[in-house]
Amino acid sequence: MTDPQKRAVVLLSGGLDSATALAIALSRGYSCHVLSFDYGQRSQTELNAARNIAQSMGVAEHRVLRLNLEDFGGSALTDKSIEVPEGETEGIPITYVPARNTVFLSLALGWAEVLHAEAIFIGVNAVDYSGYPDCRPEFIAAFEKMANLATRNGVSGEPFHIETPLIDLTKAEIIKAGLELGVDYSKTLSCYQADDQGRACGHCDSCRLRARGFADAGVVDPTVYIPE
Repeated sequence: MTDPQKRAVVLLSGGLDSATALAIALSRGYSCHVLSFDYGQRSQTELNAARNIAQSMGVAEHRVLRLNLEDFGGSALTDKSIEVPEGETEGIPITYVPARNTVFLSLALGWAEVLHAEAIFIGVNAVDYSGYPDCRPEFIAAFEKMANLATRNGVSGEPFHIETPLIDLTKAEIIKAGLELGVDYSKTLSCYQADDQGRACGHCDSCRLRARGFADAGVVDPTVYIPE
């Protein structure tokens, strides 16, 4: 049962991982204040997915903030002149958005302080880690320490916790956990370059990780793909 006094800010992209993180936060009794970002990403349809997920899961409120990270570019997700790779890549992939999770968590922290929320949930994962430095446990620990040093609430006895319930799970384990909590994965969208109808490409790194996760979990993949 949700406790209106036990608040959390939950980052929701519209993808599989963030939807599962939201379901876990709700299952722990948090009143969830959900935050999504229109940051100039290549696929805008993931925001439609985020809205549908938030509405269907009965959150306290859902806000979408507009950021202009495409003004910086530097990523295939924010610069349409850079192609999204459709094969295995080494090192930090070109789909990494510079400082994205740092920016997202900082804005979530500001809202959490206003709400007097005790937790911020983010669906980062280090097992199916694709080279993103801002998905590592070391980054999360450092951000939590900073959050409690740099905020009024943090220095006044209201510490924040950055919750990463998926960080040690495989994609298959994430899917199984979400299904147990009633997550409808047909509402989620993970593709880096989905079309305007919300259909996934089936070839990008995110699509391949997602498809393999459903296969490993022994669950039918509900993703709608662009016809070949």
